[in-house]
Amino acid sequence: MTGVNVAAANEEATEAWNGPLFDVWSSFRDIVVANARAHGDAALSDHRPEPGARVLDIGCGLGDSTLQLAEIVGPEGHAHGVDVAERMIEGAREDARSAGLENVTFEAVDVQAGGFDDVYDYAFGRFGTMFFASPVAALRNVRAALRPGGRLNMVVWRRKLDNEWLHRAELIVEQFLERPEEYEEPTCGPGPFSMAGADTVSDVLKHAGFEDIQLKRQDLKIKTGKDLDQAVDVVMAIGPAGEVLRLWGDRVDEIRPKVRQALLEGMADMATDEGVYADSSTWAVRATNPG
Repeated sequence: MTGVNVAAANEEATEAWNGPLFDVWSSFRDIVVANARAHGDAALSDHRPEPGARVLDIGCGLGDSTLQLAEIVGPEGHAHGVDVAERMIEGAREDARSAGLENVTFEAVDVQAGGFDDVYDYAFGRFGTMFFASPVAALRNVRAALRPGGRLNMVVWRRKLDNEWLHRAELIVEQFLERPEEYEEPTCGPGPFSMAGADTVSDVLKHAGFEDIQLKRQDLKIKTGKDLDQAVDVVMAIGPAGEVLRLWGDRVDEIRPKVRQALLEGMADMATDEGVYADSSTWAVRATNPG
């Protein structure tokens, strides 16, 4: 399946991110990256790596966050992006070559499956830490890769109720379909809201050995589509609603147009002349390796 050493519990999610989810992310890259970047920028605004720092970017995807970190730390620093999906890493390397940055590297790796040879000053994760089957084990490996006093800054989604564009789509799809009991498509693992609870994410970090844990709430209005049609395309492909539809596959082709029409009607109030905008909410989670 892959040349990466993957923990058995993460094999299905790895297959998903290397396959159908990679294709979805590529199709909607402009929307996905812009929204992720907005929350990432908010997290970095008051908790940045120092110039010259060595930075680890966890779950870097197509690498735009790693390139951003490389620019922040400057030529004396270095940014290393890791992701379990080899196709993501291939795309990230291509973009790095096009950008001409020499202080950035990428590696396909399952952070949960093992440690790192290098030592880092700072670790960043922008929506890249919610999909581990065992987040404590993964973040323990991240902490072990940080120098004493090294800092972690990761962005994770808060609860569904505060991310209406995804939650409303899920409720609408549930009027037609429940998650199938049997399916052939791989799933993304615990899912994007696995760290939505403040107590949950704090406990994970405590058990991983971090200290000085702080959570900063980030509420932002984000653009989910250039128009209503694109916004509906997005929620039918990603998030909880998108996963239910993907798992059903062509078995629900007959009702798919009805689902789409219901989403168009149910999300119409989010549309403006400039695009479709919705509320979104994340935690910027900060912690320190005590060493």
